[in-house]
Amino acid sequence: MAPATQVELSPPPGDAVSAVVFAPESSTRLLVSSWDKNVYLYDLSNGASEANLSNTYEHRAPVLDVCFGASDDEAYTAGMDWAVNRINLTTGEKVLVSKHAAPVRNVRFSPNHGILVSASWDCSLNLHDTENPSSTPLRVSLPGKPQALAISPSKVVVAMTGRIINIYDLGAIKSLLAQGGSGADLKPWQQRESSLRYLTRALACMPNDAGYATSSIEGRVAVEWFEDTAESQARKYAFKCHRQPAPDGDGDIVYPVNALAFHSVHGTFASGGGDGTVALWDAEAKRRLKQYQKSPNSVAALAFSNDGKYLAIGVCPGFETGQQDYNGAGQTMVIIRELGENEAKGKGSK
Repeated sequence: MAPATQVELSPPPGDAVSAVVFAPESSTRLLVSSWDKNVYLYDLSNGASEANLSNTYEHRAPVLDVCFGASDDEAYTAGMDWAVNRINLTTGEKVLVSKHAAPVRNVRFSPNHGILVSASWDCSLNLHDTENPSSTPLRVSLPGKPQALAISPSKVVVAMTGRIINIYDLGAIKSLLAQGGSGADLKPWQQRESSLRYLTRALACMPNDAGYATSSIEGRVAVEWFEDTAESQARKYAFKCHRQPAPDGDGDIVYPVNALAFHSVHGTFASGGGDGTVALWDAEAKRRLKQYQKSPNSVAALAFSNDGKYLAIGVCPGFETGQQDYNGAGQTMVIIRELGENEAKGKGSK
């Protein structure tokens, strides 16, 4: 088995990374969104060490999130300019899809249902049926300001201020869009209180559609299951991570956990924190599998490729040091780790 390798992509984004995401079909196409108002498309088809920048897509304002659409040639972006845009990655054509009344924090696409979901700081979700463009989009009011959004094969999970987590059923969304209903008609499949006391920073759904993980600004991760039975809910747990002993020996320095990503093959997950480290966890066995070498700056974003071969890591300065004049230029990097065959395999896996 070849040893795992790790490379830095060049050129890196010009400012802080907001998201990294691999294409749904090819594991060699990577999109990176940045506060420098650009989205970057990298090509890893010749291997991580030979990766190159294929294209750059300029926006009017910082790009807070990016996701692929129905194919490897389509992407959607969430902007500080309140807009959700669709990008044809081949031609570079950019089309306004949705407009909010405040910056758009997250955008996600459900390939199973053809539904586009965007979450904005105007406390709303916009839902589009991309398979039926003539259908009227739904605008769903949220009880809090969304901080993180994730999609599983059947669910949409939104983590908000006030420790509120809403879970929506994608089948119900699809039906309501087909019927021409209104956003007021869409009720959460479940509404939960977060297991974490402090503000949610990241959210990721399990690839097997069983549940999700959330992380907070206070160095903790929680793992929960969708099934609303006493047995399933008794399985949920939270743990401390991304903390370092204080230099004076008095307690810990606690860092935010900025990023979470599940491995599509093994179901393990990675967390990235303000301490500059990435850790790999076995959700079922409740144990840490590995911690990677520390980066010089905060880990802002993570993504596994669909075949589980690559882990993309977005690194840039955070606000952990309380710096006033923020500048990610020259300190931002995107790292691609090529995983060993069993590197992300859980200890309990056969």
